[in-house]
Amino acid sequence: MATWLGATPASFLAMTLVIFGAAALATGRALARNWRPLWQALPYAALLALGDRFLLYALFRGELLSASGYALALAILLLLAVTAYRASRVRLMVRQYPWLYEPAGPFFWRERR
Repeated sequence: MATWLGATPASFLAMTLVIFGAAALATGRALARNWRPLWQALPYAALLALGDRFLLYALFRGELLSASGYALALAILLLLAVTAYRASRVRLMVRQYPWLYEPAGPFFWRERR
């Protein structure tokens, strides 16, 4: 498992989910609040995943050029950023246009009837 992740599982999860996961959530919220398109989450998540790989290498003696570790970190961080983006966008749409939209769950809105 450590060879596939490029670091120990505990350090990978701690860095990726706790530290960089919080950054990915903040990135998704910031993109939604500034009315940016969703596709912009991808380059930001890719940069966060690069930072994650570097800190795993520098702090925990992980493998710097682990393609599988980078791909997994990118997938996790992108998922978190997109989740925060959609939840924030729903809150914004419902709050800014209450006469037009109502929430239809945590990630969607619908036209008010």
